[in-house]
Amino acid sequence: MESLKRIFRIGKGPSSSHTMGPQQAAQIFANSHPKAKAFEVTLYGSLAATGKGHMTDVTIKAVLEPIAPVEIVWKADIVLPFHTNGMVFKSFNGAHHVTDEWTVYSIGGGALSEGKGKDDLFYSPSVYQLHTLKEIQQWCEDSGKSYWQYVDECEGAEIWDYLRTVWQTMQEAIERGLDHEGRLPGPLNLARKAPNYYIKARGYKHSLQSRGLVYAYALAVSEENASGGTIVTAPTCGACGVVPAVLYQLAKGHEFSESKMLHALATAGLFGNIVKFNASISGAEVGCQGEVGVACAMASAAACQLFGGSPSQIEYAAEMGLEHHLGMTCDPVCGLVQIPCIERNAFAACRALDAQLYASFSDGRHRVSFDHVVEVMKQTGHDLPSLYKETGIGGLAKDYDLLRKAGCS
Repeated sequence: MESLKRIFRIGKGPSSSHTMGPQQAAQIFANSHPKAKAFEVTLYGSLAATGKGHMTDVTIKAVLEPIAPVEIVWKADIVLPFHTNGMVFKSFNGAHHVTDEWTVYSIGGGALSEGKGKDDLFYSPSVYQLHTLKEIQQWCEDSGKSYWQYVDECEGAEIWDYLRTVWQTMQEAIERGLDHEGRLPGPLNLARKAPNYYIKARGYKHSLQSRGLVYAYALAVSEENASGGTIVTAPTCGACGVVPAVLYQLAKGHEFSESKMLHALATAGLFGNIVKFNASISGAEVGCQGEVGVACAMASAAACQLFGGSPSQIEYAAEMGLEHHLGMTCDPVCGLVQIPCIERNAFAACRALDAQLYASFSDGRHRVSFDHVVEVMKQTGHDLPSLYKETGIGGLAKDYDLLRKAGCS
């Protein structure tokens, strides 16, 4: 498994796979062809199907157009062999002859791949020796240590400075989102809700206030993401509100120290890393279960650790967080990371707190392991028809009245 730095990426929304990934690819291609006279970028599969809503074309053009004119070609009906989010970059000389061609894939969470294994430009050597939760949990029980200590042992001291920056960025995204009012960009004309939810939540008694604040925090980050603000993938842009909302609420409500918050963040990242390595965190590949479902599992594990959960209780919490999102489709209306994505973040954050509470009441023993749920999630994702995997043509996105009114069909 790779470093947690590749699960927690700091960047601008609205989509890790449809904006962050293509932007990085465009920057690499631009750096290699500073004297090109023209560019052509062909987008395939899910990347083409919902690219306009995710501003994929705008992102690519912003990088390449300062060098030369750019033509974007959309081929949503063609899926390249390695991954549904395929891109082919071409550069041209003054006679409009192709000087170079590059195929690359945006595989989720802002990561890129050429699909070439160890010969891949983006290949990263493994940082973690153990790749399943069963193995890591056994290490914890044998050593008497916790999950975050396994992260420390594998990554070294430098990971804590990075996670400190991640935690600061998460908090800033919440605070900006609570302060921003108005509408979100795009044809849906969706109003921001986080400021109102925050104000209303503070007026309730503590039992309801806590839940309302979690809603507000998750909405705040997700709305910042939808507006192209700076957020942290956890594990993706589309699911970026879940982990920050849970951790921010617990930090404020229980006054946990910064070191405890960073340890919880490391645990969250470790669980997300396991899913990324053994299955997928790409909505275009496995549906929203791989985004919001994994985010819920990460937040569940982090919360359970903060409340003193044992390795088995933490594993149980994460298992429930993912299990109860199995089969969730990725069906963004108009291809925007707004409906149903934003509300899903708010509900998943609360479900994460429920999962940690349920696990804390138990002794940690249960029948279905986290690793098994990861495998089931992967298989379920492969079984889902493509129209339910970030193509904008199935589920809630199908025949939505606003598609015709907004002209985003």
